Amino acid sequence: CIYGLGSPEAYYGMLLLVERGQRFPRQELVRKLVEIQYERSEELGRGTFRVRGDQVEVFPPYVDVAYRIELWGDQVDRINEIDPLTGAVLADHARVPVYPKTHFVMPGDQRDRALASILEELRAWKPELEKQGKTLEAQRVEQRTLFDIEMMRTIGYCHGIENYSRHLSGRAAGEPPPTLLDYFPSDFLVFIDESHQTVPQLRGMYHGDRSRKQTLVDYGFRLPSALDNRPLKFEEFERRANQVVYVSATPSDYELTRAAGVVVEQIVRPTGLIDPEVEVHPVRGQVDDLLEEIRRRAARGERVLVTTLTKKMSEDLAQYYSEVGVRCRYLHSEIDTLERVRILRDLRRGAFDVLIGINLLREGLDLPEVSLVAVLDADKEGFLRSKTALIQTIGRAARHIRGTALLYADTMTDSMRQALDETGRRRQIQLRFNEENGITPESVVKPIDMALAQMVEADFATVPLEETEFEEIKSEEQLR
Repeated sequence: CIYGLGSPEAYYGMLLLVERGQRFPRQELVRKLVEIQYERSEELGRGTFRVRGDQVEVFPPYVDVAYRIELWGDQVDRINEIDPLTGAVLADHARVPVYPKTHFVMPGDQRDRALASILEELRAWKPELEKQGKTLEAQRVEQRTLFDIEMMRTIGYCHGIENYSRHLSGRAAGEPPPTLLDYFPSDFLVFIDESHQTVPQLRGMYHGDRSRKQTLVDYGFRLPSALDNRPLKFEEFERRANQVVYVSATPSDYELTRAAGVVVEQIVRPTGLIDPEVEVHPVRGQVDDLLEEIRRRAARGERVLVTTLTKKMSEDLAQYYSEVGVRCRYLHSEIDTLERVRILRDLRRGAFDVLIGINLLREGLDLPEVSLVAVLDADKEGFLRSKTALIQTIGRAARHIRGTALLYADTMTDSMRQALDETGRRRQIQLRFNEENGITPESVVKPIDMALAQMVEADFATVPLEETEFEEIKSEEQLR
C-alpha cells in the first residue's frame, strides 16, 4: 500500500459504465475498452475482450467472471455475467462498471502532455550524461525512452510505464506518488500486524528502493524521474494513515508512543493455556543438560525447538545430537522455502523430535506439539537475544499445556530480565482468569488437512501433518 500507483482521479475518470438501453455503437465500445488498456483477443483471458457479431465479451482482471454485452443495432440490449471458460450465463445485470485494466491510464490529452514532458526531460538529461563521458549510457537512455514514448503513443502503455509515473500524474520532482491509500475514503483504518517488525520495514522501504533505482539512472536504463516512482517515505505514510491499530505481542516504543496510552491487551486465551514457565540454566554444560531435557520430551511424544546464535552452531549441534541418537534437523536461511515447509511438517508428524534454528522460530510459527523451547547463550546481548526476540521465541511453546522455555545464561541481562518479567506478568493474569472462571487449560489441537502447496501460498499458518507428499498432489483444487 506504500508503493506508487496511477492517479485515482484518472483511474476513476476512465471508468466505463455500461447500462441496458444505453446507446453505445459497437465500434465506440471497442474503442473505449482499448483506451482503458483491454486487449482484443479470440481467447478470453483476464484483461481482454473479444467481439462476436453484435456481442462483446469482457473479462476484467479484478473478478473471476466475464461480461457479455449484447447489442441491438447501436443500443445495449442485454448484459449477462458469464463463466469465462464455458460461456454459461450466471446472472443478468441492468448495468455493469468496467474498471481500467491498469492503474496507469489517462485520457489522450493528458497522455500527450506526459509524453512531451518525458521528451523534454530526455533532451535535458542526455547532454548531462555525455558531459560526464557516459556516451554509452546516453545512447542507451535515449533509445529506451524514445521506444517507450512510441509505445505509449501507439498503444497507450509500455513495459515499465510506472517509471514515468511522475510525468503521467503531473507531479513535481520529489512529490510523493499516489498509492493505494489514496484510493480509500478519508476515514479508513489501517491494521499493522506484527508491528514490531513491520514498522521498521516501512521505514527502510524508501532507502532500499532509492539505492536500486539510482543504479538504473546512473547506467542509462532510466531517466532521473524514475526515482519518483517510489514507495512512500515513513513520514509520508504517517501523514496518510490517520487511524492505525498496531498488533504485536511485543510492541516497540514507537507503537506505544503513537498509541498514547490507548493499549488493549489480549492476554487470556480461549483454551485457557498460559504462557510457558521460564527456567534459567547455566551455560556450562548446556548441550548435555539440554540433551536430557530433550530425551524426556521425546519419550512423551513432544517436540523441542532450539535456537542458536550461528548457522554453523545449529549444524554442528544437529550433527552431535544425531550421533547420540536424537532425531533432529536444523533450519536456517540457506534452506529454500519448500524444504523449510517440509521440515516443519515432518516435525509435526513426528518424523523427528528436535528442530534447531537461529531466527526462524519466532513470529507466525504455530506448532502445537512443541512443549519445550531452548535458547542457548541467552545472555549474549544483540538482535537475536533482545527483549522482543526472547519474548517471541518463548511464545513458541505457548500452544502446549506443558510449555516450558529454557534460557541458558550465566548472567541476567536487561533483555532477559524484561522478558522474564513480562512473561511472568502475563502468566499471573492468565492463571487468575482461569481460576476465577473455572477454566481448565487444554493444548491446542490443529487439523491435519492442509496440503503442502496451500501451506506455501499462506502467509502464516499451522504447519500441516499431512501424510501426502508434494509429488502426490494431483488435483488442481488442492493446488489452489
